[in-house]
Amino acid sequence: MRLIGLDPGLRNTGWGVIDVQANRLTYVADGTVSPSPKQDLAGRLRDLHEGLAQVLADFDPDEAAVEETFVNKNPGTTLRLGEARGVVVLAPALVGLPVAEYSANRIKKSVVGAGHAAKEQVQMMVGRILPGCNFSSPDAADALAVAICHAHFAETGRRLQRAAAGQ
Repeated sequence: MRLIGLDPGLRNTGWGVIDVQANRLTYVADGTVSPSPKQDLAGRLRDLHEGLAQVLADFDPDEAAVEETFVNKNPGTTLRLGEARGVVVLAPALVGLPVAEYSANRIKKSVVGAGHAAKEQVQMMVGRILPGCNFSSPDAADALAVAICHAHFAETGRRLQRAAAGQ
């Protein structure tokens, strides 16, 4: 199974792709979609969608996972981030992928073991969990952490569903 993790942002949206086979996670690719800040909001959102659509076409994941955003002190910034997040959730849904969402604390806890881990700890553990991974940016590392989190929780959910169905 191929998973894509997405870390939403209007300036930089990180993405990370991993393959999952049983309990083995393998790094595939990562990157960042960065719309030009010189454009108006609509242009930036369009570029964000087009960039994500290309990544989805290139790597053909089976499922997507997105980090939930937290409320910022500045309401305007929060609103613009929410608009970017909408594009990030919509892009995989438009190609028929199931989209899971995880809080930052849940992602950190699943990767590091502590919900309030520092970004540096998350990046270090992503590198340990995915040997050979040289993530291209902190946003891409966060996206890989989202994918790792989804790999753990989605498989647990599938096992529970199979058990409930008596399989």
